[in-house]
Amino acid sequence: MSMLTPPGLGGKYRITGDKYPRMRRPRRRGRTALIAVLAVVALGLVGWGTQQLIHVFSGDADKAVASGRPACKPSAAPAALPKPGQITVNVYNATPRTGLAQQTADELKKRGFRVGKVGNASAQYDKKVPGTGVLLGGSAAPHGTLSVLGTQLKGARTTTDGRTGKDVDLIIGTGFHALTVQKTADTELASLAKPAARPGCAEGSGKPAAKAGAESAAHH
Repeated sequence: MSMLTPPGLGGKYRITGDKYPRMRRPRRRGRTALIAVLAVVALGLVGWGTQQLIHVFSGDADKAVASGRPACKPSAAPAALPKPGQITVNVYNATPRTGLAQQTADELKKRGFRVGKVGNASAQYDKKVPGTGVLLGGSAAPHGTLSVLGTQLKGARTTTDGRTGKDVDLIIGTGFHALTVQKTADTELASLAKPAARPGCAEGSGKPAAKAGAESAAHH
């Protein structure tokens, strides 16, 4: 037996060279698996904590949870619209009925609009407007002028021409009966100043998520 052979190692473990056999330590698979599990749990806790912080500092978080939809981000403020008192309206009658132009002009004046010319429509439009009316303005009119006037006459067609003045025309069509009810017109006018909500956003009702969930369960 060679002098390099460790005691107790004979036979096939006889070493004839000048090196000992490499003795590997057994792999600790159980410990590796435990470390992997702990790492996954730690990552999960970090993610959950981050999500809770986002909900705490987000003003729409509770609304989104209550409705089950993503929270809305504030939209950019819309451009300021002109007030009725800043809009001059010319009222023209394109129907065979008499007196409509003056009656309509008087009502618009009561609602705060400035009234310009009142009379019969030109040959271009006389008895050629089948709907409730036409709202006509030029490029010089303030942005939103025709939209504001449109709240007063539902179904009116909006168009523009080459005029350089800021006044606009309301041409009464054969389908005209009366201006939009003032309460309805005021509601539509107020909605023009509000930014439109993005589809799928949670507007919410201000109820806590737990309460909303309980109510939903009760309905089922």
